[in-house]
Amino acid sequence: MKIDLKGHTAVVTGGTSGIGLATAGLFLDAGANVSICGRDQGRLDEAAATLTELHPDAALLAVTCDVLDTDSVGNLVEKTVERFGGVDTLVNNAGQARVSNYENTSDEAWREELDLKFFGLLNPSRAFQPYLERSDAAAIVCASSMLARQPEPHLVATAAARAGQLSLIHSMARELAPKNIRINSILIGVVESAQWTRRYDALPEGKPAYADYLKEQAVAKGVPLGRFGKPEEAAMALFFLGTPLSSYTTGSTIDLSGGLSRHVG
Repeated sequence: MKIDLKGHTAVVTGGTSGIGLATAGLFLDAGANVSICGRDQGRLDEAAATLTELHPDAALLAVTCDVLDTDSVGNLVEKTVERFGGVDTLVNNAGQARVSNYENTSDEAWREELDLKFFGLLNPSRAFQPYLERSDAAAIVCASSMLARQPEPHLVATAAARAGQLSLIHSMARELAPKNIRINSILIGVVESAQWTRRYDALPEGKPAYADYLKEQAVAKGVPLGRFGKPEEAAMALFFLGTPLSSYTTGSTIDLSGGLSRHVG
């Protein structure tokens, strides 16, 4: 199924690599204007170059932004609206997982994790809301984690923060529906990323090939499909929820865990 998004503007936070970069590419494929952001200027430049190479005629904007800094987010809004005139889709993708357990997570680490998971979503959503309200196809999509429903012992802070974030998203969906803004999320299990590349690179000599390593990890984690997800697979779900293809869907989630979820429904 194809959709023509000419004149549609999408903003992707955390758009410099992985799922965010793949999501930006899908919107560009469909003819949308795309604004990506990230904290690191070098990675942002690389991402913009990659997208421009694949989409030479793309309407692309790349802005340095820290989603936890309201002034920085305000600059992203200002530049995006100045360039494209408005916003139709906001993809909240900035975030990371913190490996820690109950006993070794400091108070500072707890605050950092809660701050990122809540205000990394709240700051962009609040800042772009006035422009989303003017759109006839407004959508906010959040890349979240299966941890929100299925905690893991070594990711206690992230799991708790994701659970609260999921509740926040559902509450926002109820409040924003009268303003014709939909908000949905995807719950990711294990997806290929730079994090796993770094773990692989840190292994001693004699390690298996990278593809075999990922398969071993997937099997060890009990993923029924026996493999990690790919960034493009998560991006497809974000794209679907961020476009009129899902025009009657709000307050919902899509499971991208390869069957890892133990929940019914």
